[in-house]
Amino acid sequence: MSQILVIGGSGFIGGHVVARLVQAGHDVRVPTRLKKRAKKLLLLPTVEVLEADIHGDRALEQLVAGCDAVVNLVGVLHSRSGDPYGPDFARAHVELPRRIIDACEKAGIRRLVHLGALGAKSDAPSEYLRSKAAGEEVLIAARARIDATVLRPSVVFGPDDAFLNLFSQLQWLLPFMPLACPEAKFQPVHVADVARCVARCLEEPDSINHSYDLCGPKVYTLRELVRFAGNATGHRRPVIGLPDSLAYLQAAVMEWLPVKLMSRDNLRSMQVPSTCDCEFPFGIHPIALEASAPAWLGGKGPSTQYNEYRGRAGR
Repeated sequence: MSQILVIGGSGFIGGHVVARLVQAGHDVRVPTRLKKRAKKLLLLPTVEVLEADIHGDRALEQLVAGCDAVVNLVGVLHSRSGDPYGPDFARAHVELPRRIIDACEKAGIRRLVHLGALGAKSDAPSEYLRSKAAGEEVLIAARARIDATVLRPSVVFGPDDAFLNLFSQLQWLLPFMPLACPEAKFQPVHVADVARCVARCLEEPDSINHSYDLCGPKVYTLRELVRFAGNATGHRRPVIGLPDSLAYLQAAVMEWLPVKLMSRDNLRSMQVPSTCDCEFPFGIHPIALEASAPAWLGGKGPSTQYNEYRGRAGR
């Protein structure tokens, strides 16, 4: 393969995926609503950044033209409510994959790598997870027309994530941490490992029509992750677990903020453990949280550099 279209390539995960594909020798095409949002990608060789509306059929047909494969990384965490899921979830997680498949078929492209979500099921408690499951069902129904691979990561962490960095910033600002769902379980996976999996899927024909759950080497509660972020930055605060009633009240209030940090649907998603007991695919040794995160949360000293190198080596 030589020309890869990465939809959602200007986001957190997308930036790492694009860099990995460039490193592997591919030409990469990245659509974005505003070119300035992808300014970091402009520095990478063999990357073409285009301003386009990915939700328009005509725009998608133009974007896929001349490509050998498509990577779909689009996902949204918030939506207006609906049954079985809200319209914003439907647009991003269900309708967009359907339009991508149609555009690929018209262009004669069969290869697609799709980023799903761990715990996605049609009867999941949250609209987010139900919509992600519906998106996968679209791919399954189109197997005669598309050669797809689905990756389902747990929460993804990395130097520019909006997860651990958010908790570290909040603990710098607040005297204590009021935390909803403190016992929710996660198995964080490094963004570099997710990017490596995307690249390997494009290289491995055996990955076609397969799904892979992506988890790091260790399970944490949300309380443990918040404490980890506080320790790494030297701003550890007391973590106060909220009862369900207060947690939902807090989330309902946050839904009205200009920047949504939490929603009631997010809380329902956390009722499903974001963990898996399978081996990491393609023989990749996933990077441990302790081996990487302290380097960018609390400063990069010799010991943290050494631990990061050990983590990348799987030791």
